[in-house]
Amino acid sequence: MKKSNKTKDNKNLSNLLKKHRIKNINSVYPLLDDAFSSEDLIKGINVILTGQLTMSKITLKFEQEFAKKLNAKYAVMVNSGSSANLLATFASCNPLRKNKFKPGDEALIQSLCWPTSLWPLTQTGLKPIFVDVNTKSLNLDAEVLLKKITSKTKLIMIVHVLGNSPNIEKIKNETKKRGIILIEDTCESLGAKYKNKFLGTYGDFGTYSFYYSHQISSGEGGMIVCNNFDDYQLLLSMRSHGWSRNLKIHKNIEKYYPKLDKKFIFINSGFNLRPTDIVASIGLNQFKRLNKLINIRSRNRVKIIKKLKDSQKWKNQYSFLEVTKNVKPSFFGFPIFLNKELIRKKKKFLNFLEAKGIETRPIITGNFLNQPAAKLFKFKQKAKEFPNAQKIEDSGFFIGLHSKPIGDARLKYLVENLLKIDEI
Repeated sequence: MKKSNKTKDNKNLSNLLKKHRIKNINSVYPLLDDAFSSEDLIKGINVILTGQLTMSKITLKFEQEFAKKLNAKYAVMVNSGSSANLLATFASCNPLRKNKFKPGDEALIQSLCWPTSLWPLTQTGLKPIFVDVNTKSLNLDAEVLLKKITSKTKLIMIVHVLGNSPNIEKIKNETKKRGIILIEDTCESLGAKYKNKFLGTYGDFGTYSFYYSHQISSGEGGMIVCNNFDDYQLLLSMRSHGWSRNLKIHKNIEKYYPKLDKKFIFINSGFNLRPTDIVASIGLNQFKRLNKLINIRSRNRVKIIKKLKDSQKWKNQYSFLEVTKNVKPSFFGFPIFLNKELIRKKKKFLNFLEAKGIETRPIITGNFLNQPAAKLFKFKQKAKEFPNAQKIEDSGFFIGLHSKPIGDARLKYLVENLLKIDEI
């Protein structure tokens, strides 16, 4: 009876969703088309109906399932991928950590990066040293990165760009040998592997994002994985105000501070980066479909490239991302690079695509040293020192790669408009 009532309730919720669902009418080909299934949203609604909205059992279950799937020992959910980078970086310099960096130490990061991959470095007092990327893979070349390491280098922030990766095994081996902290920003690459090992599980910390257009989505939300128990306890405490609550050491702390309220003992610095069970329930439901979603995006990518190259109008107007050797990618967007003769048309062409309802984005932020914020913080390195990132910014853009199979009509419309660049 209870099961029957639940089925009936879910059917009613499904009907309500059909009635109230907001459709994207401004884009024929959006960055991501309708990320959530009815079941995803019903999971979130069911949490709301319980009244238990804050972080609780569902968040813990998602963390456990996430760690198990990625073969990591521990996972800690936070409210965004940006918060995951923030927390991992602040944990890396915490007084409780044995291997930690100090303000003034240097950190290597690529010049093609998202702001919240970079800013935690400056916020913790690190000096960012930018490294140029490979124009074909969009990621770092391990050999180039390793040559940039000096005695001042104490942390490396690797950004796995759009489902691809550098030779992370080589980077991991070198950082381990030198005692350098390695954080893998895997926010764009959930589910990708290097040599059959998931990206994000090579470093001291791996971070992930569940923002709307990513491999899985819960609207917002993020995750950090690690394999060290002390790091795990540190992340848990710093995620929630520096609390000792729910930590293994909590009972020992109580003994040493008997006059304090045992429910409110704070052992460290911290933030409030906790997610809600609403977000966790949607993310967990999507996470169960991760492999399926990865495969659909991959097949859509193959179809788009084939349709372009099979066209009579194909004249090698574009080139596409090349996957690094030994990487099994998990594509997020579909990056496109204009050939040299067409770069001058880029701005006008992107305006044309937007007018046709085809959403476009820069490849991350382009060469980050061009951004006003980079000038505000007066980084010593200049944009002109990164010709590869500049080439990507000048010639590249990306469109969506959907998590539902692309239909023939939409595929035809997309390709026909991409090939109109010669007419612009």
